Amino acid sequence: MEEVSSNANDRKAPKFTSPSGMLQKLRTNLAIRSKWGEINGAMGDLGTYIPIVLALTLAKDLDLGTTLIFTGVYNVVTGAIYGVPMPVQPMKAIAAVGISSADFGIPEAMAAGICTGAILVVLGVTGLMQLVYRLIPLSVVRGIQLSQGLSFAMTAAKYIQNVQDFSKSKLAGRRHWLGLDGLVLAIVCACFIVIVNGAGEERQSNPELGVDIEGQSSKSKRKWKRIMTALPSAFIIFLLGVVLAFIGEPKVVRDIKFGPSSIEVVKISRHAWKVGFLKGTVPQLPLSILNSVIAVCKLSYDLFPERDFSTASVSITVGLMNLVGCWFGAMPSCHGAGGLAGQYKFGGRSGGCVAILGAAKLILGLVLGSSIVKVLDQFPVGVLGVLLLFAGIELAMAARDMNSKEEASVMLICAAVSLVGSSAVLGFL
Repeated sequence: MEEVSSNANDRKAPKFTSPSGMLQKLRTNLAIRSKWGEINGAMGDLGTYIPIVLALTLAKDLDLGTTLIFTGVYNVVTGAIYGVPMPVQPMKAIAAVGISSADFGIPEAMAAGICTGAILVVLGVTGLMQLVYRLIPLSVVRGIQLSQGLSFAMTAAKYIQNVQDFSKSKLAGRRHWLGLDGLVLAIVCACFIVIVNGAGEERQSNPELGVDIEGQSSKSKRKWKRIMTALPSAFIIFLLGVVLAFIGEPKVVRDIKFGPSSIEVVKISRHAWKVGFLKGTVPQLPLSILNSVIAVCKLSYDLFPERDFSTASVSITVGLMNLVGCWFGAMPSCHGAGGLAGQYKFGGRSGGCVAILGAAKLILGLVLGSSIVKVLDQFPVGVLGVLLLFAGIELAMAARDMNSKEEASVMLICAAVSLVGSSAVLGFL
């Protein structure tokens, strides 16, 4: 008889699964419920992924080709394991230190990722992560989600309003209204998403038929609704950005070189280990525990209550990603509630969503290698800002279930303090 836990994420005791059962589970987890919905959802996390990876590539010579290959594998594996659009995002605290600190290079960033990953594996294997999950009140988790969502939304607003210098992590002046990366383009893209997706709540559709199951007062309205919700808005906007990148700088085509980057083991000195741990692991670890594990598990259960995986498993997968990839120069990575919310917002409903994204990353990394950075550098930042804006709003929406004054007060205090200096740890305390 299976032991039942009070925790929704730990309801089932581990049990042996036959090879045929594992194969069936993989098929279920990677099933494409709606082709355009899953492809569209895969674009929902790029507003976070591209700016951070591009900034580190330009500022610290991160090997983008290697990062694409490893994060592509991470996407496929996590999609197969969890069966939900589990995102793979750069570790933001480590990236921020890497961009802003002169003595924090690639060896230090990799050391920080390896140390963070090792600690997360220990927390997951020993069961301490599940204990932390049980002890933290839901109102505090909602506060972290609210602050992270609003932080994404405010960063998106900066991307839309201002020209960005990612190599120095600074603003480069106000964005012009017209042009291939102007304010008008960003506003049009935002309006397009609003018209197609709306608030997202009424987008309840049959994944097999691809039709809206909600009743409408008019047959013509139902037909128009079906047509609009079938449009992959995020995918269309991303393709538009790629086209505009080539139009804005046609010479980029000549800079593209075919073939993967040479993958080599990063040499990490004793000094790099010390600096990486103190400047990278120390600020990143609390953020990884709160947002990459606890908040992700809570949001996953909110969005997919039929799925059942533990905080321990998520902690271990985040740790293993970095214990493997960081030795070869891949960007330290984690899961993130914001990425999950963004992919869900745009239609991601299964592990097939991130598997598609992972396959695309693998192909780009193997075929174009690090030369893809030339294209990303010309990608309209305002368009990325629009994608990030809706991902942030979707994440913040998770806090709407705090109905009592007591719960709302705790949530808002946590969110307000977390937003000052982007300190989720201080807000949590």
